[in-house]
Amino acid sequence: MLKPVLRRAWRGRNTVQFGVTPAHAVTLGPVDIATGSFLELLDGTRGLPLLREEARTLDLSDRHVDVLVRRLAEAGLLDDPRAAGPRADVLRQRVEVMERQRPDVASLSVVHPGPGEGPRRMAARRAMRVQVRGAGRVGASIAAVLSGSGVGHVEVLDGGRAEPEDVAPAGLPAAAVGERRDTAARRLVRRAAAGPAPRSTGAERGAGDGQPGLSLIVVAPRDGLSVYAPVPDTAAPWIASGTPHLYAGVIEATGVVGPLVLPGGTGCAGCLELHRADRDSQWPRMLAQWRSGRRGVVPACDLGLATAVAGLAAAHALSFLDGELPASTGARWEAALPLLDWRSERIGPHADCSCGAAEHAEGEGASGSVPAQDTMAG
Repeated sequence: MLKPVLRRAWRGRNTVQFGVTPAHAVTLGPVDIATGSFLELLDGTRGLPLLREEARTLDLSDRHVDVLVRRLAEAGLLDDPRAAGPRADVLRQRVEVMERQRPDVASLSVVHPGPGEGPRRMAARRAMRVQVRGAGRVGASIAAVLSGSGVGHVEVLDGGRAEPEDVAPAGLPAAAVGERRDTAARRLVRRAAAGPAPRSTGAERGAGDGQPGLSLIVVAPRDGLSVYAPVPDTAAPWIASGTPHLYAGVIEATGVVGPLVLPGGTGCAGCLELHRADRDSQWPRMLAQWRSGRRGVVPACDLGLATAVAGLAAAHALSFLDGELPASTGARWEAALPLLDWRSERIGPHADCSCGAAEHAEGEGASGSVPAQDTMAG
């Protein structure tokens, strides 16, 4: 079948365009009237033998049909849910889950154009485990979006009890105030999910805890300084275990997404701190003061900005989980109120950091913290 999610339009008498936006649009031509009529038959109700038979009534040869179908497949315009594999077959039997996830599956089928890729990658998401560290306005919202997007195992770590300032439409509800943050966040994750978490197979389990191994850690603490200037020692176990981690948060009306750290491959929190010290000799002195200062101050965390950061961070996390390297990989995206002009800064490996990324990148011409292209994150 032709992917129904891509809108179709004639660009002229002989050219058909599939898709609206430049990122995913494809044009096909030349297309005569008979071939245009044949395209209407690609609705998932006919196999190739029947398509050839009906094409003959349009005076189209079998060879014409075969070439056209091959061209459509090579262009990523054909879909076949049956090609998604056994895990997707199991997922399709969960009707209530699939009804909720249909827009997500459709999006995956556009981004990953191979036949059956939408349901296959959605099934893969459900076998993954993500840990979100932080249950404030940003962290809890990220956890809810990931769970609602089909990630099967989302856990949230945080201490203390929920405060009124933690409440957000996409995060903790007002009824959670006074409750333990981790307990309220677990309830939020369950409510956001399209269905119960799938059981893990033996090959997917972690070290004896019955859970899949961690695919990603999202670091979204309520204290935005811990994202803007993360403590390298905190990430040391993740670097040692090779666990990818993504930073996201808000500090002083400034939203931050990234870097996504691939241990041993991209710049880490230690690299970030060393690069800043290279540029500003007073940075370590000020950072020590900020980290030891008062913590009871209400954060300047605008709800709209927090929600935007959570959405962008969740989208980058999902892109990574689906097998891509989003724009936050080894880079940081920032936007400050009131203009909200998203800008990126490349966080390259630092030669003096113990993470080992600089050695890996030595032959690739990696540089330090260099501004990247100033564009809106995709």
